[in-house]
Amino acid sequence: MNPDLQLSQFDYELPAELIAQSPATHRADSRLLHLDGGGVLHDRHFIDLPALLRPNDLLVFNDTRVIKARLAGQKESGGKVEVLVERITAPDRALAHVRASKSPRAGTRLVLADAFSAEVLGREGELFDIRFPERVLDLLDRHGATPLPPYIAHAADSQDEERYQTVYAREPGAVAAPTAGLHFDQDMLDRLKTQGVDQAFVTLHVGAGTFQPVRVEKLSEHVMHSERYSVSPETVEKVRAARAAGGRVVAVGTTSVRALESAAAQPTQEGTIEGDTRLFITPGYQFAWVDCLITNFHLPQSTLLMLVSALAGMEPIRRAYAHAVLSRYRFFSYGDAMFIEAAGAGQKT
Repeated sequence: MNPDLQLSQFDYELPAELIAQSPATHRADSRLLHLDGGGVLHDRHFIDLPALLRPNDLLVFNDTRVIKARLAGQKESGGKVEVLVERITAPDRALAHVRASKSPRAGTRLVLADAFSAEVLGREGELFDIRFPERVLDLLDRHGATPLPPYIAHAADSQDEERYQTVYAREPGAVAAPTAGLHFDQDMLDRLKTQGVDQAFVTLHVGAGTFQPVRVEKLSEHVMHSERYSVSPETVEKVRAARAAGGRVVAVGTTSVRALESAAAQPTQEGTIEGDTRLFITPGYQFAWVDCLITNFHLPQSTLLMLVSALAGMEPIRRAYAHAVLSRYRFFSYGDAMFIEAAGAGQKT
């Protein structure tokens, strides 16, 4: 990492009304800002994506599934609590964020959703180790709520349960959606297959840490949050085959980037590559596998904004975001998309 990088270099002004509070009517209705490898901006729509992809390109999706991770309740003593499950560690145990007027101690019982009680076993850093009376996933499915991001003002409803989930989600464990994938419907996936664009999947369970602000000015002092990921041998082989055939590896979302680049750092590992990643991608990072990125617009001063700046260059991203604000693109999870080609890719044909 460049030791001179400062948090203030990744700030921009965003009018609050540009933060999308609900999804587009149809998944593929969003706009698409194309930043090509030469740094030129093109205003497009997401339905134009097939024209930007080539035969032998490989799209890599994150197939994590958002769980209904938010539970409201109270301590046995009566104080209100809110539990946000961060990671399931055993069938009946999870690490969770707990909001309460006073942090619960080990042995505290929480009555959740007026339906069951769970026991706080202890703490691991900022998270609480909680034992549930049966399978965590079953209880969350019956009693939990979809954990919408903090910048979405309304409580989760039935529309959010469908639209804050990709159409290809299959591995439960995320508490935030890999939002670049929200733009894809089955028709788009089928069209891309027909034109020779292959598809592969990784799994990275997005944690609530993705929304945590960077609290230090010197980025070299930032401690990245940890997320669980898995990359199959089939996906590794597809990546290598695409690159050998002259195709590009197009990551769908920053989470797919982090999974792929974490796997690329373990070239000798056989079988499924998996573990916890704290990979922090900032300008100066040398990408091993990823050539292009489909992504949404990211929060000011966020690690995700730093990642896209690493791929495209800091100055092109500044121009892209200024253009997006001026052109009134919709921002963040339910907002519009970008197609970013790595800096210099525009000169390669």
